[in-house]
Amino acid sequence: MSVNVEGLFAAFGSFVGSNTLTDGEFGEAFRRMMQALVRFDHVVVFAYCGSERPIDLYSTFDHDEHIVFVSLYQVGPYLLDPFYHTARERREGVFRMRELAPDRFFSSEYYRSYYVQTGLAEEIGFFVPTSEGITVVLSLMRREERGPFPATEFSLLRKVEPLVAAMVRHYCVRLAQRFSGTASRSRRRAKPAGASRTAATVWRGLKLSAREALIVELVLQGHSSESIGLKLGIATGTVKVHRRNVYRKLGISSQTQLLSIYLKNLEMGASM
Repeated sequence: MSVNVEGLFAAFGSFVGSNTLTDGEFGEAFRRMMQALVRFDHVVVFAYCGSERPIDLYSTFDHDEHIVFVSLYQVGPYLLDPFYHTARERREGVFRMRELAPDRFFSSEYYRSYYVQTGLAEEIGFFVPTSEGITVVLSLMRREERGPFPATEFSLLRKVEPLVAAMVRHYCVRLAQRFSGTASRSRRRAKPAGASRTAATVWRGLKLSAREALIVELVLQGHSSESIGLKLGIATGTVKVHRRNVYRKLGISSQTQLLSIYLKNLEMGASM
């Protein structure tokens, strides 16, 4: 695809000279700019703040698509999303989903039960950490029938990333106050980088140790036993022992059942 220079200039013209833009205006300007550069089917912009539920700032989904990509995602599946974990690490740049996903992500129960519902061939995200402790993620999505982004288009997105980051930092401001009306910015920043809402709520009352809870969360994210062992600095055999103990304690025999318990307890924790 050749760059649509006229469309690109028109996109710039929609925000040049404006000190402020609404979420919708900013999202539309971003969509038009990307449309002049690459081919895609959907755009969605999320703001992430620690382990809090992400805020959707803009999307191009119809009603049914919005349920899957946004409403259902915000209920709990976001906690297993590679984009969410990358945002929490405050990494900056533009990445393909497959670059960030754990080694068994595409065979995980999360992928089979939730992600396949999106019908996506690929998702690429611009990750922009802001001074408020927020990470804004602007995603471009291509459906299965269109196929993944070609290397030439991904290369072009990498070149435009500094401009996208500058736009986000200029226009996406005062987002922290939209996550919690009572928690101050300093309190949010005080949370340990590795803290997870799931450790405090999802496995509460299930008699799992902290190590067991961490391991099953990594399993659900799509990590193999080998990957978990490397991540935690323990033997693969030890990981497998922990997994067997968890399954025994929970009275289950499959990852499908594990995910079901996870989502059920997540909903219960959110309502408390």
